[in-house]
Amino acid sequence: MAPSGILCPSGIAAKQMSSRNSLAPKRLACSTSPTTSKRANTANVKQHSNRRRNVKTRANADDEDDLTPPTRWVDGFEGRTNIKPPTPILDTVNFPIHMKNMNTKQLKQLATELRTDVIYNVCNTGGHLGSSLGVIELTVALHHVFNLPEDKIIWDVGHQSYPHKILTGRRDQMPTMRQTNGLTPFTKRSESEYDPFGAGHSSTSISAGLGMAVGRDIKQKRNNVIAVIGDGAITGGMAYEAMNHAGFMDSNIIVILNDNQQVSLPTQFNNMNQDPVGALSSTFARLQSNKPLRELRETAKAITKQLPGPLPDVASKVDEYARGMISGSGSTLFEELGLYYIGTIDGHNLDDLITILNEVKNTESVGPVLIHLVTEKGRGYAPAEQAQDKYHGVGKFDVATGKQMKGKPSAPTYTQVFADALVAEARADSRVLAIHAAMGGGTGLNHFEKFFPERVYDVGIAEQHAVTFAAGLATEGLNPFCTIYSTFLQRGFDQVVHDVALQKLPVRFAMDRAGLVGADGPTHAGAYDVAYLACLPNMIVMAPSDEAELVHMVATANAIDWCPSAFRYPRGSGIGLDLEAAGVGPDWKGTPLEIGVGRILQEGTDVALLGYGTGARYSMQAAGLLKEQGVSATVADARFCKPLDTKLIDRLVKEHPVLIIVEEGSVGGFGSHVLQYLAMSGQLDGNLKVRPMCLPDLNIEHGSADWQLEQAGLSPKQIAATCLATLGKSREALEVTI
Repeated sequence: MAPSGILCPSGIAAKQMSSRNSLAPKRLACSTSPTTSKRANTANVKQHSNRRRNVKTRANADDEDDLTPPTRWVDGFEGRTNIKPPTPILDTVNFPIHMKNMNTKQLKQLATELRTDVIYNVCNTGGHLGSSLGVIELTVALHHVFNLPEDKIIWDVGHQSYPHKILTGRRDQMPTMRQTNGLTPFTKRSESEYDPFGAGHSSTSISAGLGMAVGRDIKQKRNNVIAVIGDGAITGGMAYEAMNHAGFMDSNIIVILNDNQQVSLPTQFNNMNQDPVGALSSTFARLQSNKPLRELRETAKAITKQLPGPLPDVASKVDEYARGMISGSGSTLFEELGLYYIGTIDGHNLDDLITILNEVKNTESVGPVLIHLVTEKGRGYAPAEQAQDKYHGVGKFDVATGKQMKGKPSAPTYTQVFADALVAEARADSRVLAIHAAMGGGTGLNHFEKFFPERVYDVGIAEQHAVTFAAGLATEGLNPFCTIYSTFLQRGFDQVVHDVALQKLPVRFAMDRAGLVGADGPTHAGAYDVAYLACLPNMIVMAPSDEAELVHMVATANAIDWCPSAFRYPRGSGIGLDLEAAGVGPDWKGTPLEIGVGRILQEGTDVALLGYGTGARYSMQAAGLLKEQGVSATVADARFCKPLDTKLIDRLVKEHPVLIIVEEGSVGGFGSHVLQYLAMSGQLDGNLKVRPMCLPDLNIEHGSADWQLEQAGLSPKQIAATCLATLGKSREALEVTI
């Protein structure tokens, strides 16, 4: 039975939440930022944003430079900058088994040292900081109580797994995090036996954990399965589907809800009138986890099932609502799904965590259990606590000041360019709306929101809903831009097919992070969007080769009101184009392009390079290398994958003996559409040589952008070599250098 007398702090104050980074280019500024919820009449349609208001935010990303650091940001770093602090307890832990005999005092010291070790490593490599700092105590408790790797811990998304990696034999590899041939920033089965399930996308842990639990039962094993999921990830519908199934299956699985008060849940934590998480709540949490009580409850359930009439249901409801009253308004939701609810619990109280996890582990009862923890993202490091969204993912930073060491980009990022172009369209057209799935910072829509707070919708981590929500808006004559990373739009593909394309609804899909994405690796690469969108009837698909083209494609998408459209753009900075010379004025308003018409970037005679999106840029660089070898290349920017510019393709194959097609997407994309056209038009029946260059049929691991491009075979040098080899100049191909 749980010991008594161990109390949590009297309360956990709701955190001040900062907005995600505003990716605002210097050329646009907004005089005011909204701070209160309003209802605005836009295009004579009353709209109300579902975003939370009355929340204090960081005024601007630049404000971080003005932070006056206290004398101590965190224990172990006093008066020093990025120097590894002493960690005598942590130095004795190579694997979880080394924690088994530690007492509570030692475990608390281990947690302190683990926190400083995470900060030290991330300050030197960059990575996911805030989420990892928020689960330090939970990670220590889980690895102390359970027997890994026999027991399975599934970290949803995996960005909070840095402490887990340190405690499971990978501490000496932490300096390689996110680097070529180094540790992945998420969990990965091939990296360690302590990672039972790979991650990167959200809301998958409970489904995977339930599968493992059922598989365990089939094999008559008795290991524990624990799924750790955040309050952001649990907004994804897949998590509720899994919990519903778990309640039906009645297999033993432990779900730990890591609630850092950033997403609205029934517990009301981010409305700032939360129930106290203190002594009383802690006592009831211990009581609910108590082994005799749970076993008695199982016995009572068996008895009441034999009672006549409605009495079993009455008994169940009495139990359910009694526990709901003593533990918070969230319990009944999870109980309805069939999970035994325990909470809320201070996720930084190591005593309580160890006691409750031990009780749950040792209880002989059947069915899923949900343990609801309240944690603080960025716990223990002041800059992260003050700016949680900004320190979710960070570059290298100075520990003493919290300032990130980011070089000044030579050009705005494509995300910034998209955001300003969309603001320009919204200024000119009151029907323009923007939708994102809990990625306001990453998509640039936090910047858009500064100008149009009532015309942007954050639907949570719910891409399927985002797509169909946009479809519904389109039926009302509005112009929704569904702004989702390429890799995440995969999660809403059926909705794209059934709810949008089939009905020819003019939803505009803006897909950031198209192509390879460097340090985030294959889980976040935008490899497949061209293939899975261009195959759909009634869909216009395009990709810009530079910043100006992106601005014009935003305008083009807004003008397309007869069918859905999609455009992809890469991660990172643009090429530094003179936007005014390219037809983009200071207001960032683009000019709609003629649908299905590409352009010639450079005229040549020996070989034709047809690039799509970033492929056009790589082709121009390759043309420069070919010139050094005495080869004259025509370079064309396709702009559109669907509809194809068949006149442009006809001209290229008529005037050149070799056509090289270049795209930063998977097999089945732009090149496949070009080859289909050439084959059906009989242009492959003669002497024409065609070489489609695309991402290979394998996953490109995380690493630098240049390294990834080399691994994919799409570097300018490799494109030039392919041209020379196809022309029969194999020797020259070997001599191509950059």
